[in-house]
Amino acid sequence: MRSTSLLFAAALWLGMAPGGNAVAQSWPGKPVTVISAFPPANNDQIIRMVDGPFQAVFKQPLVIENRPGAGGNLGAEAVARAVPDGHTLLVTVDTVATVNPRLYRNLKFKADVDLVPILYLANSAQTLVCHPSVPVKSVADLVKLAKASPGSVNYASAGIATPAHLAGEMLNLLADIKMTHVPYKGAAPALLDVIAGNVQVILTGPLAAGPHMATGKVRALATTGAQRNPSLPELPTIAETVPGYEISQSWGITAPAGTPAPIVRQLGAEMVKVLALPDVRERISRLGVVPATGGADEFAAFITAERKRLSDVIKQAGIVLAE
Repeated sequence: MRSTSLLFAAALWLGMAPGGNAVAQSWPGKPVTVISAFPPANNDQIIRMVDGPFQAVFKQPLVIENRPGAGGNLGAEAVARAVPDGHTLLVTVDTVATVNPRLYRNLKFKADVDLVPILYLANSAQTLVCHPSVPVKSVADLVKLAKASPGSVNYASAGIATPAHLAGEMLNLLADIKMTHVPYKGAAPALLDVIAGNVQVILTGPLAAGPHMATGKVRALATTGAQRNPSLPELPTIAETVPGYEISQSWGITAPAGTPAPIVRQLGAEMVKVLALPDVRERISRLGVVPATGGADEFAAFITAERKRLSDVIKQAGIVLAE
C-alpha cells in the first residue's frame, strides 16, 4: 500500500509542476480508477486525504479500488482487462511482474504484454534483524552460525514467495548456508514472533523494524540494498559481507496495454519531474522508501532484469507455490 500513497503524493504535486495544466485540460475526462492489488492498510487514510487536491487540479476524482488476492494477480488482471483510455491505472509491487509469472501456473494475463509501464516509483531495501538472544552481531557472525549447524537458524517471512522469503533464500544461496524458512500469514505476525523469540531472524521493512530496533527488542545486522540506507547509515549492506547480494521491494505504476502513448508519456514525464522535487522526495522518504524517479523505459528495464534474477533464485531454491 505504500506504493499507492506515493501515487497520490505525486498526483497532488503533478498539477503544480510545469506542463501540469496541459495534462489537466486533456486528461482525465472522467474519474480515474486506481487499482491497488493489495488489501487496505493505514495508508488508505492518507490516500483519501489527497483526493480533494487531486480533484482541484484535474477536475476529476480518484476512485481508489482495492483488489487483493493471489499475490496481487487479481488487481493486475483487472487492469490488464480494463479499457485502455488512461482512466484505469495499477499501482503495485514489482513481484506481480517479476515473481508471479514464474510461480503461478494459471495466470489469465501476461504482465509483460498486457500492462504498459508508466513510472518506476520507488524502492525499499529490507532490514535483516534478529532476536537479541541470537549470538550474532553481524552478517559474518550469522553466516558462521548457520554454517556450523545447517538448518538450526530459522527465519520468518510474510509467506511463501514474498520479498522476505526471496531475500532469505538469496542469502542461503549466495552465502552457501541453510537457514530454515518459517512462513506466516502476513509480515506483522512474522515480526511479532521474532520479537517474542519464537523465530530467530527476519528480513523486513525498516519502518516496521525501526521502533523495535530502538527499544532493543530486535538487533539490526544489515540492509539488503545495493547501497546503505540513508536513514540507517550505520548499518552495512549484506553485500559488504556476501558479494553480489542485493534485493529490494519496488513499486511502479502501469496501465492497460493500448493506453494512448501521449497519455503514457506525458503522465510519466510529469511524475518524474514531481518525484525529483526536494519536498516530494522528503515526503516519500518518510514512508521508509527511496524515490526512483524513473520513467517507463527505466521501469521496464528493471522489471526485465529482476524477472531473470529472481527466477533464478526461485529455481535454485526450489520454491513452489500451491495454488
